[in-house]
Amino acid sequence: MVFQMPERSGPGFRRRVGPPSRRARVALLTLGVLAVLFLLFVMFAGFWTDWLWFRSVRYSSVFTTQLWTKIGLFAVFGLLMAVIVGFNIWLAHRLRPPLSAMSVEQQSLDRYRSGLAPFKRWALIGVSLVIGLVAGAAASGQWRTWLMWTNATSFGEKDAQFGMDVSFYAFDLPFYEFLLGFAFSAVIVSLLTSALVHYLYGGLRLQGPGRRASVGAQGHLAVLLGVFVLLKAVAYWLDRYALAVKTGSYKGVSGWTGLRYVDANAFLPAKTILFFVAIICAVLFFLTPVRRTWAPALIGLGLMVLSAVLIGGLYPAIVQQFQVKPNEQAKETPYIQKNIDATRQAYGIADAQTTQYSPQAATTADALKPDAQTIADIRLLDPNIVSPTFQSIEQQRSYYAFPNTLDVDRYGSGTDKQDTVIGLRELDLNGVQRNWINDHFKYTHGYGAVVAKGNQVNDKGQPVFTESGLPATGALGDYEQRIYYGEKTTSYSIVGGSNQEIDYTTETGENKQYQYTGNSGVSLDNPITRAAYAVRFAEPQILYAGAITDGAKVIYNRTPKERVEKVAPWLSIDADPYPVVQDGRVVWVLDGYTTSDGYPFSSKTTLGTATKDSLTNQRGELLTVANQVNYIRNSVKATVDAYTGEVKLYQWDDQDPVLRTWMKAFPGTVEPKADIPAALLPHLRYPQDMFKVQRDLLGQYHVTDSNSFFNGSDIWQIPVDPTSDTKQVQPPYYLTVRMPDPAVTSASFSLTTTFVPNGRDNLAAFMAVDADPGPDYGKIRILKIPGDSKTLGPNLVQSQFNSRQEVASQIYALKSGGDAELEYGNLLTLPVGGGLLNVEPVYVRGRGAKYPTLQKVLAVYGNDNVAFENTLEDALKKVFAGAAPPTTPTAPSTPNTPTAPTSPTTPTSPTTPAPGGTISPELQKALGDAEKAYNDSQTAFKNGDWVAYGNAQKALGDALKAADAARGGAPAAAPSAGATPTGSQSPHP
Repeated sequence: MVFQMPERSGPGFRRRVGPPSRRARVALLTLGVLAVLFLLFVMFAGFWTDWLWFRSVRYSSVFTTQLWTKIGLFAVFGLLMAVIVGFNIWLAHRLRPPLSAMSVEQQSLDRYRSGLAPFKRWALIGVSLVIGLVAGAAASGQWRTWLMWTNATSFGEKDAQFGMDVSFYAFDLPFYEFLLGFAFSAVIVSLLTSALVHYLYGGLRLQGPGRRASVGAQGHLAVLLGVFVLLKAVAYWLDRYALAVKTGSYKGVSGWTGLRYVDANAFLPAKTILFFVAIICAVLFFLTPVRRTWAPALIGLGLMVLSAVLIGGLYPAIVQQFQVKPNEQAKETPYIQKNIDATRQAYGIADAQTTQYSPQAATTADALKPDAQTIADIRLLDPNIVSPTFQSIEQQRSYYAFPNTLDVDRYGSGTDKQDTVIGLRELDLNGVQRNWINDHFKYTHGYGAVVAKGNQVNDKGQPVFTESGLPATGALGDYEQRIYYGEKTTSYSIVGGSNQEIDYTTETGENKQYQYTGNSGVSLDNPITRAAYAVRFAEPQILYAGAITDGAKVIYNRTPKERVEKVAPWLSIDADPYPVVQDGRVVWVLDGYTTSDGYPFSSKTTLGTATKDSLTNQRGELLTVANQVNYIRNSVKATVDAYTGEVKLYQWDDQDPVLRTWMKAFPGTVEPKADIPAALLPHLRYPQDMFKVQRDLLGQYHVTDSNSFFNGSDIWQIPVDPTSDTKQVQPPYYLTVRMPDPAVTSASFSLTTTFVPNGRDNLAAFMAVDADPGPDYGKIRILKIPGDSKTLGPNLVQSQFNSRQEVASQIYALKSGGDAELEYGNLLTLPVGGGLLNVEPVYVRGRGAKYPTLQKVLAVYGNDNVAFENTLEDALKKVFAGAAPPTTPTAPSTPNTPTAPTSPTTPTSPTTPAPGGTISPELQKALGDAEKAYNDSQTAFKNGDWVAYGNAQKALGDALKAADAARGGAPAAAPSAGATPTGSQSPHP
């Protein structure tokens, strides 16, 4: 028989492959080195560009403080963990028995011991380093906790249970808990690794004759277990204080915080007892190496576990069942009161003023007079609807755009001061031909502010602009109009050098050129810096592009929120930055919040939930450091220059201990309140997100009596926005309003909201906070409506609109049989004339129209007076139909000093000469203006035109002020009696 060798090919033959050639090995090694170098450069690029950015905005100390704190925590705790674990691994190896018992188990382990023997030292170092790196990385994330602990500032307030300063819970306790957690981790890892080494080298045996643990292994593990139990004792002691910030659910409050009866009378003594039991148990473990038996320690451990179940679990359940439940109200109300007081203090609502208010169904002329300014300043322009209108009328060029939601501010002075709607014409790259040069070199900035009166529209239903055009002109005067930093500016730009940017395009189509002269940005002259930014932006052209010349700079992180968040990483940032034109510049104003979750007895709230409303998707969300908090303050006002990007942080609340703690941690970053520019101060306002959090809490915490709180019969909720399809709650609104309070003599710029009873739609309360900087800034006033008044809430008001036949027919006509779309504006509720006035602008967007126009105004006064008219004046005349004026109206005796109304009299002429008989030209003009304003107010009053009446009264007040000034401070003569507030807002249409 002849055998043939198989061919050396085909699927049945496996060719033996030799080692790679020298060239291949060199190539692979080179690729590996290059990959490592690239990864290292990527890490370097992130670090280097961050450093350059912080240096460019002059907040390098923020970067270095964070960096060195993180490095220090990483090094100290990483090294500490590595040393502890490494020492215990070494000790376990050192305590190994000299000879292993001859058993199948040990014979199997011999192979592992033999294989590990040449690498024991490297294995020890490697395991220790890996564990240390993990621990160091975790510790570096606690840099905020470390900085707060090392810079802690006293609150000057003590908790109601232990008498400890609040700073202990806010700053100290979190750090102690971190240390305790680190110590537990070190002991547990040491215990596991030591047990593994003891088993590997025969110190612990699962099989075979004799002892299961050698003397050395027993003593080592017993000491580690003793340390663990000792740490548990420390944990029990700290748990006593943690009860003051423990969170649960009670009486409908999901974030209820603080001790209740069972905590104070069962859990607290149980934690104390368990503390001593754990210490005794730890001592028994420490005695194990001496006694050479586990029995006492294990018995002690069993007793500790049993005590934890009986004393820490069963006993509190018995107390709750047999002491608390039979008489819960009497037992719990003292602790409920502590929670109420702490919560109201922690959220800044302790001084909220609640007044009973019974809205009248009808009003009179005399009742309406004090509210003339409120009526005159009803805002018709809804900033959440008119952005498309601004876009269509004032966009000017395709590469500009306005934010989806515009902002409300105040501009002007005297009778010219008014609520306005403002938006910046920002850059929109979607309107240009997209390429790298256009996106980052040519189209770099927006241009100009557009401002419209909040209370007027023209005859076409369009805004009445006071600042418009490209370049913008109008009431704001001269200012730097280029917007390099804005809410919609999210990409980087390269400016400076010889780069000529497109400034704007003229009406003739000419592109005006501009070269950036601001001092912001990072220089790209250094090739390493260019390479770093090429990596950061994943754009290799930055390395070699000829468009980048000497002097070129890159600007990035261009949204106001981004910039403030980076320079103040300890602040939570309000969702709604707003632009202000002041001192010839455009600046963004942002509100910064300091928060804590360590205020004892104060209930916790989830910021993301509390601040969510029907406009959240348009405005954006609050940027939070911690989402769950139980203390908040609007402690910082921040500005970002729209041209230079310069960031300024101003101390707004100089009593806030959290802010003072961060100011010590980052010295020199926050400027004192006195440094706020005088021109900026009138534009600052009470922030929306702070107000939303406060109103969310006040739904339950308006109740200050613990017995009433326990019964839970007076819970409010924020009504769902009836003008939105989002099914979210109604947002708060900025309005000029006078609260019906004897101490309030004039209307002021305020932030307002309404409440309805839980599960019902009638109105429960109206709330306003004074939003204007001044002595009453932040004063919260609540008008509580009687439960049996059946006053309409927002959804019932909207139903009143929709259910009226005369309104329904007009709505159908406006829709043109389905060819047009209606958009309901903000439903505003105002306390006016002893009742409540609801006003809602109605916008119409025709088929094919790019933007809506204001066509109708809905108004409701009381429950039955409903109007759906073309103008606000006509709507008010209809709902105020019963408010017939007296035969002769009256006017104020002195500016800004309303008096009680008197019987009608014939007014005195305001043109009385100054003492001495000489009237200066300034005085003559002022008195003439006063007389004209007074006559105008008489005419408006007789006609029932409350809008014109309010405007005339404001003009009269300003004229009398001018007369006072011209007379050298002596009061000018005026009509003898009246009751009209003066104000500072502009006329209505």
